[in-house]
Amino acid sequence: MKEMLSGICFLLSKRNINVQEMRRTVILLFMLVGVNLAFAQTKLSGTYKNKTLKEVFSEIEKHSSYHFFISDNYINTDKVVNISFKNKTITEVLTELFSGTNIKFEIKDNNLIVLNTELQGRTRKRKITGIVSNSSGEVIPGVTVIVEGKMKGSITDINGFYSLEFEDDSKFLIFSFIGMEKKIIEVGDQLRIDVVLVDSSFDIDEVIAVGYGKMKKKSITGSISDIASGDIEMVHSSTLSSTLAGKIAGVSYRMADGRPGSSASIQIRNMGAPLYVIDGFQKDVGQFNNISPNDIESISFLKDASAAIYGVRAANGVIVVTTKRGNRDSSNEINVNAYTGWQNWSRFPETVNAYEWMLGKADAEMNSYGSTSITPDELQKWNEGNKNGYKSFDWYDFIIAKNSPQTSVNVSTSGGSGNINYYLSLTQLNQNSVLGDEFSFGRTNIQSNLDSQIGERIKLGIQINGRVETRDNPGIPGSDDYWAPVYALLRNRPTERPYANDNPDYINDIGHNSENWAILNKKSSGYWTENWRVVQLNLDGEYDLPIEGLKASARYSYYLADRVMDGHEYTYDAYTYFPNNPEGEQYQVTFTMQNPWRERGTRKVIENASQFQLDYAKKIGMHDLKVTFVNERIERKDKSEWVHAIPETNAFSLIQFSDMDTYDDSDYEEARIGYIGRINYNYNNKYYLEFAGRKDASWKFSPDDRWGLFYSASAGWRITEEKFVKTLLGNSLVDLKLRASYGKLGDDNISNLGAFDYLEGYNYGTSTVIIDGTVVTGARDKGVPVTNISWYTSKITDIGIDYSILNGKISGEIDYFYRKRDGLKGSKDDVIVPDEIGYDLPDENINTDAISGYDFSIVYGGKIGELSFSVGGSFSYAREKYLQSYKPKFSNSYDYFTHSSEGRYTGVFWGYEAIGQFQSVDQINSYPVNIDGEGNQTLLPGDIIYKDMNKDGLIDYRDERPIGYSTGNNPVINYGFNIEANYKRIDFKANLSGGAMYSYNQSGEMRTPYLNGGNLLKIFYEDRWHREDPFDVNSAWIHGKYPALRYNTDWHSNYNKNSTFWLTNVRYLRLRTLEIGYSLPTEIISKVGVEKFRFYVNTYNLFSFDNLKEIGVDPEIQNQNGLQYPQSKFINLGVNVSF
Repeated sequence: MKEMLSGICFLLSKRNINVQEMRRTVILLFMLVGVNLAFAQTKLSGTYKNKTLKEVFSEIEKHSSYHFFISDNYINTDKVVNISFKNKTITEVLTELFSGTNIKFEIKDNNLIVLNTELQGRTRKRKITGIVSNSSGEVIPGVTVIVEGKMKGSITDINGFYSLEFEDDSKFLIFSFIGMEKKIIEVGDQLRIDVVLVDSSFDIDEVIAVGYGKMKKKSITGSISDIASGDIEMVHSSTLSSTLAGKIAGVSYRMADGRPGSSASIQIRNMGAPLYVIDGFQKDVGQFNNISPNDIESISFLKDASAAIYGVRAANGVIVVTTKRGNRDSSNEINVNAYTGWQNWSRFPETVNAYEWMLGKADAEMNSYGSTSITPDELQKWNEGNKNGYKSFDWYDFIIAKNSPQTSVNVSTSGGSGNINYYLSLTQLNQNSVLGDEFSFGRTNIQSNLDSQIGERIKLGIQINGRVETRDNPGIPGSDDYWAPVYALLRNRPTERPYANDNPDYINDIGHNSENWAILNKKSSGYWTENWRVVQLNLDGEYDLPIEGLKASARYSYYLADRVMDGHEYTYDAYTYFPNNPEGEQYQVTFTMQNPWRERGTRKVIENASQFQLDYAKKIGMHDLKVTFVNERIERKDKSEWVHAIPETNAFSLIQFSDMDTYDDSDYEEARIGYIGRINYNYNNKYYLEFAGRKDASWKFSPDDRWGLFYSASAGWRITEEKFVKTLLGNSLVDLKLRASYGKLGDDNISNLGAFDYLEGYNYGTSTVIIDGTVVTGARDKGVPVTNISWYTSKITDIGIDYSILNGKISGEIDYFYRKRDGLKGSKDDVIVPDEIGYDLPDENINTDAISGYDFSIVYGGKIGELSFSVGGSFSYAREKYLQSYKPKFSNSYDYFTHSSEGRYTGVFWGYEAIGQFQSVDQINSYPVNIDGEGNQTLLPGDIIYKDMNKDGLIDYRDERPIGYSTGNNPVINYGFNIEANYKRIDFKANLSGGAMYSYNQSGEMRTPYLNGGNLLKIFYEDRWHREDPFDVNSAWIHGKYPALRYNTDWHSNYNKNSTFWLTNVRYLRLRTLEIGYSLPTEIISKVGVEKFRFYVNTYNLFSFDNLKEIGVDPEIQNQNGLQYPQSKFINLGVNVSF
């Protein structure tokens, strides 16, 4: 009886017993009272082959009075065993059954058998050992082996062997190594676990996000590439687009502007702005750029007809973003990624000092006029530079703040149980400008993803994400607060100073005070702030229907963004210092800014999107079929207000009605609906087919042209699954897949097409008239309704190869593509409309262009001793050609030569061919071609000679020809290189990217010396044609690269012609990211409760190899006059910590 009471107490102490077990236990306890002790000697017989422990327990219970009670959740009752016994006691049977395992048993009162993995109340420890190798059988040293959810781990030795202590309250081991796929192994009752890791560069079972679902890489038949979170997080920049340079074949990149919070131009195959899809919902580029890179799980690029499933907005490709989620059955993990860094401009044109500026001006005046007011004695004073009025001032050092800070901290937590997984992340980014701490950008991101399994059929998910974004600048004149300080660097002369008599209490009147940096601060010129408050809620649910293979899902997204802009530009005084005036009158106001402004703007954007989806999957033998149907609806509302006023005083910030001069109000709505279908079929994982279609309706077009049907078809053949290939090549060829796709896609982003242009109506406010002394606002009809415009249609063909050879050490992709666009907007010039009508006919879909090219990538992964490494590269070429316009007309052959577009590449730069420079006055006087249009009377030695293309003896517009590429577009050629290495606890990553076949045309300040009386570039001064004695017109000429100086003469033939002299066809290779990290030993940090501690040094945009270095501009800049905020180079120090 005492033993029975002990058993009762034991059972009641189990907190995890369920109702069914409790009911069975109570019955068993009552049965114990009447049991004859003789049952203890019962003999058992039986034979069980390939039976689970659960089945063996059940059979023993059927043929005896024994009942099993499992008190340990870690006993795997699904384990398959083989056992045979005859006339043996229960003790003998169980001892044999559990031999070699960690399962223990106790027999309570002869017929209740309690099973656990240790005696009650204690957690057992055991040693797990094993060897880690690759797919070729080679052992891998340096593999990190961690007990999931614990601060314990090990690292494989030179023989790939590991050994660690494992507690039975844990469940998984995690094996990770750079360049290889992470593997998670359930331990169970195993004591030895050998693991094979596969190369991560090409995992055919990798799951990639595609349109409205996910697919394994091996089953994809379109041109789809992806990038994982690790490659994104290592680039410490403020926007997501700036992390993608050189990472994906077929993606072009250009980061023209480097101000805090700026983004890069990203295009897929140079086709134009792509569509962005974030966690299943279509979003704009701003929402994409402002996701925290720490929250990205992966980004997929749909580069061909695979994008057709997104219909009307997908003609330029689709970028699909998936954010991170937690893993089920995993303990809570906390990760911290923090870094701080310093930034400086990568490059900016260098200017001269005061002495050089004055000497150059004297030289320029002598060249232009034959005389100068600058004397040698005056030049000497400027050269000495130690007297008041003759000191040089360095505006660059005054304006630019060196080592401007940037900081980022991300804290995330993730995990899950059997039915729930979660991910929660908070990121804070602060970036100052190199213009000082009054120019700043800050952003706070929050991301929370929660998924739950309810029962066997229902899954529910909720995502909440948002951001708070702030830009804070001084109130600078003009619409671009970053332009004025950049302009000041090339406009302000080194002979000018910011403060009168260098007294910071008095702003100096330099004559062009809007560029005086002493004014451009919040105290003197005012302020400008912009704040965004954004929140998004995504809800999704999935239900497995009772029909096998059929599931239904629904998703809903609500997006709300509020923008508040607030600005005030102050009035201010500028002074001139008069040293000879009496005390108190030496500083006199000689300028007052009389154009103050006060502005405030608000904007609210609301998006609602919903999706209903049905998925059906059926596998019959070797045939695998999947069908998807989706209905999607998207609505967007965008309201804004803006008010501008002229305040009476700097101190009064409220906007009064009497001060207002402008009020704008905008209310904008759009809506789309689409019906999507897709069929995927594969036979034996060898032959693949996909058919997809989408019917879309857009709000932009008239009801008769509102709907469009878009489709795609693709096929794939995994040659490596053929028996003859396996026989011939064995495992050396891991995967080889041929694929082809074709599709028709739409584009409703038609320029200059208004929301309701297809309707008749009136435009209000187009004019005013005065009637009887009263001003009356007028209106007029809109003109002919636009009913002949609908979608642009793109037909895309892609042929590609995916390969993985040498046991996966080398892998990559090769693609050729061709896209033809029909229905581009154009006008019918042969239709004559009488002038009396007062309108032109609206445009129609009548023109055609095409873009074609190829892209490829290759990755090699290897190991030398304890050093593992991965080296990869990508290359892309994509160029557009105009095919057809509507009945072009030309007046003559020259008109045809310059204006015909048929069959010609777009993005061509026209100009003059510079064939040399004049070497002497005699050469100028005898030259037969009129270069300057004035009989060469303005020319000097060193001036540019242009080729007379039409041989008419005069250089004019008829001599222009194609000399380069577009200056504003992304490069035609893009390439990148990625390197990773790991040696013991040291890791190394490098990313380089570059481009070619685009042009930079020097203009404005980058071409004309002393433009508008401003500063002078160093290159124009140091390497110019000039006289040996600048004050003697008869002295000898000294050769240089650049023409002899003139003072502010942009009309001169040297400067008023675009030519090969000023044009550079750019080629560059930039080190985007370089990172070196070190991870502390696990056995040390585990003692303080830390699972991982890694610190690193990271650089971004450290240097560039290019052909624009001489002139001092960044190779990705777009503004041809150099007046653009260039990219910065960063040095960062950071840590990664996991708990």
